[in-house]
Amino acid sequence: MNFVNSLLWTIPALPLAGFITLALFGDRIARRSVSRIAVGTVSLSALLALVFAFRFVTAPPEGQAFQQALWSWIHVGSFSVDAALRLDSLSMVMVLVVTVIGALIHLYSTEYMADDESYTRFFAYLNLFVAAMLTLVLADNLLFLFLGWEGVGLCSFLLIGFWYEDPKNGRAAAKAFLVTRIGDVFMLIGMLLLFWHFGTLHIQTLLGAVNTEGHSWHLTLAALLLLGGAIGKSGQVPLQVWLPDAMAGPTPVSALIHAATMVTAGVYLIARMNPIFIHAPGIQHLVAVIGAVTLLIAGLCALAQRDIKRVLAYSTVSQIGYMFLALGAGAWSAAMFHFFTHAIFKALLFMAAGAIIVALHHEQDMFKMGGLRRRMPLVFWTYLIGSLSLAALPLVTAGFYSKDKILFEVFTSEHGKLLWAVGVAGAFITALYTFRMNFLVFFGTQKSEIHKGTGLAMALPLMLLAAGATVVGFFELPAVFGHFTLFSSFIEHTLPGTHGDHASHSLELMLMAVSTAAVFAGIAVAYFIWGSAAKKSSDVTKRPLSRLLASGMGFDWLYERAIVSPYSAGARANAADAVNALYTALVSGIEAIAFSLARTQSGRLRWYMAAIAFGAVVGILLVVYA
Repeated sequence: MNFVNSLLWTIPALPLAGFITLALFGDRIARRSVSRIAVGTVSLSALLALVFAFRFVTAPPEGQAFQQALWSWIHVGSFSVDAALRLDSLSMVMVLVVTVIGALIHLYSTEYMADDESYTRFFAYLNLFVAAMLTLVLADNLLFLFLGWEGVGLCSFLLIGFWYEDPKNGRAAAKAFLVTRIGDVFMLIGMLLLFWHFGTLHIQTLLGAVNTEGHSWHLTLAALLLLGGAIGKSGQVPLQVWLPDAMAGPTPVSALIHAATMVTAGVYLIARMNPIFIHAPGIQHLVAVIGAVTLLIAGLCALAQRDIKRVLAYSTVSQIGYMFLALGAGAWSAAMFHFFTHAIFKALLFMAAGAIIVALHHEQDMFKMGGLRRRMPLVFWTYLIGSLSLAALPLVTAGFYSKDKILFEVFTSEHGKLLWAVGVAGAFITALYTFRMNFLVFFGTQKSEIHKGTGLAMALPLMLLAAGATVVGFFELPAVFGHFTLFSSFIEHTLPGTHGDHASHSLELMLMAVSTAAVFAGIAVAYFIWGSAAKKSSDVTKRPLSRLLASGMGFDWLYERAIVSPYSAGARANAADAVNALYTALVSGIEAIAFSLARTQSGRLRWYMAAIAFGAVVGILLVVYA
């Protein structure tokens, strides 16, 4: 292993070192030094990731992966787990997104959080979040991966509830932690099942054994359990309820969770363990169905939100739904390409939204905004670019190429026609809620005063991400536009190939035309309802159906009444009796023991001597015969 390859461990270690430094010495470090440590460690990690990406392309490593064993972590009998890292093309894509976008979010945060009293604590948590996500995607065994998996869960709890003085923020953090734990339990059981059946948690060994064995009930059950874990982390139906409430955290946290870290972990898990799902076709089809249902429900819910961050939150749930749809249809590289483009334009949208929120003195209600197009031109144009990419405007946006690739491969997959139709409907809804958001925020009459401008630390990431949201789409062009497949060619050594290459160009153009028409129809309807001068202030969120959508389609209401309330009521009803019974039993037991012991203190010497003799005989017998 040459010197550069031996530095693989420093990619997650640098942000971790930043966290340790800030956690231990942050109170004694000036704010400028805090930001330098936090931004610098993640930026160095991003630079190293780019170096490894360059080496991966110019001098591919043996086995198409960089590997590094760090230490023997657990060794009990035949069970052995190393703390070891593996960087292949799939984890390379994840690492580049986490580090590069993470570095931009850190830079942005230096201005966004400049006036916060807990500045150091924020950056310590943010560094730990990046380190945990990098551990997750670089781990070469499931147990080490699970360590990073739980790490991002812990960091999400700490950051969502960062402003814990407000009780609702604490409740949102606890909700995220508890709901995702449901999925984590499923994942842990799935890991135990795989270890019980195959005798290893090493990912490459495990997947090789899966391919050798083929279809079995063990794999079907394991795939279902792993899917449960992915649903929890990635906020898919029915465990999506935590994600909109995660907006309680600072906006940079929202950008990091939704663009580069936690919610993409489930997508990565399914893609990484793809042979298990391929050999469990029923569960793989379920992945697609869950994705289709989620993208539709979340898109409809986004239409009824007033809070700009909650619109973007439901948008993330919906776009992750597209990724699940692609994974379930076997469009593995299409799913990861949409992950790649989505990370860029969603980070852009969240950070641009954060600039608006700061400028309006933390106002998040879109119906109290309006008219910001001329007052905040940089934010307007960068937000518009991100919105066009989210809505998949044809030809010029990254979101178009990644979403079109998903829809095309879903249509050409087995039993994919209905799922494709749902995806097209989702494209219409995406354009509708996206431009509803734009018309309400940037057009019409200005309703709030601007209190603060956008400085360089916030503006620079916006400009860089806006450029990325335009350029990266050209990394993967469809056959009708030259079939330039840089992204899928890079990732082909890790993921199975596409199944849509046999389709004709005429079919591809027809499908593209249908999805494009859906996008333009969504923009037109949004303009008619919210953009025209006569209806620019129309608030449909007051209607009954809209109230249902604004509440997240009633999932919280259902869970509250079916699970939370009965459990709480039972706990309250039984708490007093149970506690009293416990203490009564404890007191009675102590009294009985005390009474029995008291009877031995009779004052009769011969009984004391007899007891000593009996104890000595018993002790000798135990020594001789035990």
